[in-house]
Amino acid sequence: MSDTPAETKPSFRSDVTVELVKHAAGDSDVLWAARVSTAGEHSLEELTKDPERSKGLINFLMRDRHGSPFEHNSMTFFISAPIFVFREFMRHRVGWSYNEESGRYRELQPVFYVPGQDRKLVQQGRPGKYEFVAGTEVQQALTERTLENSYIQAYEAYQEMLAAGVAREVARAVLPVGLFSSMYATCNARSLMHFLGLRTQHEQAKVPSFPQREIEMVGERMEEHWATLMPLTHAAFNMNGRVAP
Repeated sequence: MSDTPAETKPSFRSDVTVELVKHAAGDSDVLWAARVSTAGEHSLEELTKDPERSKGLINFLMRDRHGSPFEHNSMTFFISAPIFVFREFMRHRVGWSYNEESGRYRELQPVFYVPGQDRKLVQQGRPGKYEFVAGTEVQQALTERTLENSYIQAYEAYQEMLAAGVAREVARAVLPVGLFSSMYATCNARSLMHFLGLRTQHEQAKVPSFPQREIEMVGERMEEHWATLMPLTHAAFNMNGRVAP
């Protein structure tokens, strides 16, 4: 890689990227893992059977919180989102593995987060009772203008330091948490359910959650992929209040 900084014009996004890049996950994984306790080696027969006939067992495991059978699967996602999302994301440590792009080893690209028109901007209420409501047109315009100007100024300062020979790992300190980063995140269904229970709002949730909208956007897209891979497990999760077993 050249040490000469690239001349790239800043761009702005209001969305996130979530791609399922690899998986070994299906409802049958829950069944053979659960049935080994009573069937031993015969539980391997579940690998070739239709899991639909055993959806009652999946529901029982979810309802009574027998969680370990939901760990015998794997999903790897490629995620592109603002840095502040990843800092919240990495609060989730059990059952997760992460590898993120490094500002020490590559020149960071000028892609920045600006909330879309549907992002509620105004926070009301006291701690524990927060409510977010839509901002005015003036507030929306102010947010967009201020963020974009700040991003442009910060990235110009970053480029100036790189051009002067300052190390990437030092120059990156001037960049804001609205900068987009990318990472691979690998989890199993149990750890994903715990994440979703905390980071998404849902009408079927027994326990209310109040996530920041941007990390909820990531969670929603991860859930769409998972629901396709493990539809019976996903249905049981919803049926039992979206509480991880």
